[in-house]
Amino acid sequence: MIYNEKYRVRFYQDSRTAKSDVYRYITSLNIKVRSKIIKYIEYLRDNNGYLGEPYSRHIDSSLRKLRVDFSNNRYRVFYYLLTKKRIVILHAFLKKTQKTPRREIVKAKKNLIDCINNIYLYE
Repeated sequence: MIYNEKYRVRFYQDSRTAKSDVYRYITSLNIKVRSKIIKYIEYLRDNNGYLGEPYSRHIDSSLRKLRVDFSNNRYRVFYYLLTKKRIVILHAFLKKTQKTPRREIVKAKKNLIDCINNIYLYE
């Protein structure tokens, strides 16, 4: 018998402060938007961390973004796949321009580096 454990979702936690800005951001959104983002994260989990377009897109070899549109608003959620079937939600924001702002990608990559350097937080 093959046991297929589901992927686990973790929210990025700053290693210095132990706070999760991405979790705080998502939970601060209105209930309908938050529900849709959580639904997409669950869909990502149920599909073993891999979704194609239009739901997800590569930023580079390690970083991906989940694309969640609600009404006229476009939310983006950056995530990373860790070993042992773990998905780490790194950063989320409301996209207001056509192209993803560089500062948002830089923030996600900074969180990714901290995540990898402190991998024990995601066990």
